[in-house]
Formats: sequence, C-alpha cells, structure tokens
Amino acid sequence: MSLPKTTDSWVIHSTETSGGFNNVKLEKGRPLPALGEHDCLVQIQAVSLNYRDLVIPKGLYPLPLNLPVVACSDGAGRVLAVGPKVTQFEKGDKVATLFTQAHQAGPITAEMTATTLGGAVDGTLTQYAVFPESGLVRAPSNLTPTETGTLTCAPLTAWNALYGLESKALRPGQVVLTQGTGGVSLAAIQFAKAAGATVIATTSSAEKAKRLEKLGADVVINYKEDPNWGETAKRLSPGKAGVDFVIEVGGPGTMEQSLKAVKMEGIIAVIGFLGGPKAENEPSPLAALGAGCIIRGILIGSKAQMNAMNRAIEANNIRPLVDEKTFSFENALEAYEYQWQQKQFGKVVIQLPGAGV
Repeated sequence: MSLPKTTDSWVIHSTETSGGFNNVKLEKGRPLPALGEHDCLVQIQAVSLNYRDLVIPKGLYPLPLNLPVVACSDGAGRVLAVGPKVTQFEKGDKVATLFTQAHQAGPITAEMTATTLGGAVDGTLTQYAVFPESGLVRAPSNLTPTETGTLTCAPLTAWNALYGLESKALRPGQVVLTQGTGGVSLAAIQFAKAAGATVIATTSSAEKAKRLEKLGADVVINYKEDPNWGETAKRLSPGKAGVDFVIEVGGPGTMEQSLKAVKMEGIIAVIGFLGGPKAENEPSPLAALGAGCIIRGILIGSKAQMNAMNRAIEANNIRPLVDEKTFSFENALEAYEYQWQQKQFGKVVIQLPGAGV
C-alpha cells in the first residue's frame, strides 16, 4: 500500500468575528509535508474539541496565531511510516498528539508556545499529518482511539493542575474542588478519586449532579441554587479548613468563590475563562495574600507529564468521558456548534475511520 501524499483538512483562515465557525473551511487534497528523519506519518482516527478550538475562529482567543492553520490540537491515530532516525515509534503504533510540540519536560518557555497545535502550527483536524516523534506519545493500551483522542488538552491540564508542582502534588486524603462538567473538571475528578482524594464538585443542574456523583464526586453543590458555593465547599471540607486544590475553569467570575473555598497554602489552578475574561466582582491579585494560597496558571503540560498521566490511566483503567453524540469528519462544524451550545457531558469527539478500535 502506497503512503498518502495529500490529505483533507479543516483549516482556519480568519478570526473575523462576523465569520464565526464559517472561518473554518474544509480543504481537500492538501499536500503533506515530506517525512523528515525524525518524523512520523500518522493517520488521524479521532479528534476532540476544546473551548480553545471554538473561540479561535470566533476571534476571541487572546494568544498569537499563525493563520491559515489546520484546526484542533487533540488527536489520536496510528503510525503509518517513520523517518530513518525515529527511535520511539514504529509502523502500527497507536499514538496521541502533544499540545505544545516542543514542551518535553520541565517548565514551559515562551519559545515553546510557538509550537502549539491548531494555533501556532498545523493541528489535528485532518486525515493524515506529519509530526516529529517528540510531538507524539504512546496511547494508553486500555483506551480506544476515540478515548485517546481526548487526552491532549483536558486530562493533561487536569494532571498538571494536580501534580505539576511536585512539592505540592496531590496526596491521598486531600480535597479537590472542581467546577462544572467540562473535560478538565471531569478528568480531575477521575484522577483525584484514583489518588484517594475527596472531591467536591459544582454544577448547575440536578441531572448533571447525579452524573457527577456516579463519576465519583463525594459532594455536589448546585451553584445556581447556592451562589456562595465557595463558602459552602469550605464548610463541608474536613475541619472546615478549605480545599487543597481548586480546578478553576470559570475565570474572573468564579475566582471570588474559589478564594473563599481554598485552604491556607492550597492551590487554585487557573485553567480558563469559561465565564468570560472580565467580571464585576473580579478579585484583586492581593486576594491571594489574604487567602494565603497559590494561584497558578496552567498551560497544558509536557510530554513527560503526559507519559506519566498515561501510565496512571493504564494502571487504574481510567476511561475518559466521551459525550454520547459523536460527529463525522465531514460534519466537524456541527460538532463545533454542539459544544458551543454546551449540550455535551464529556468530550465532544469527531471520528475518522478506525476511531473505535
């Protein structure tokens, strides 16, 4: 069988706010780059969406982009061919993509951020792609490609939030507070429970509360019914001391409550800004002093962290949560709209051939 020379790809051409998701166009027959000595040719089998993927074409993403660019960062696939100096993979291996291709281990640098998939360099919403072997990790053996395709951002971000500061790494018996039912929060619940931690989760509906309890959350607070959920979480923590980790996905609008919930010397891991980039009640940076906590921005994670996470996924047979509704490659923009309307519970996945095996 001859190797493909071209690929169909969804490409972001513009971030004009008037265009929205129509700024992402399906291009057929795009030439594939030549396979370098340290490169792998990968057949993409599954791609999952992140909030970042939605806000880029809507012109709401605050970081630099390099347009036009193939969309999305999360991907799973199988290796079709390797360059002559590749040592980590061979033909047939199942792999997942690394979000920041140059971030191998240790602290991230500004230079590394110029290698982020789906923004700075071509991403995963394509039939075939060429990646350096350093930009791939081996897929967990217990997962399907559809499940593996969710790992690049959300679970790795959750893993970094809980284990990225080695001196403050999550320990059994500690308390983790999660917000909502997005991919990072759901993964954080799974990792926390596997580590023997207690989880307090927030959500907006009784239906979602039941699903969070089924996933393992020990306490669920409906933030619409209890606007002071941060104080409630602290009161429900052991000794009313507060939570050790807050998985902060809301941004400025939820930070006030996160500061009320966190324990002295605890960590608020800032993941995103689902509640918007500004809020009337946005706390001052000095609020961290008053709370005696660490506020830490999370920029996904390194290859070393992703490999460690995948070992934990295998050892504990953790299965990422995938939304019950999946989408075909041709209907990718329907997936964008579905997630934008917040209809999902778990990761929204776009499937290509071979996604289920």
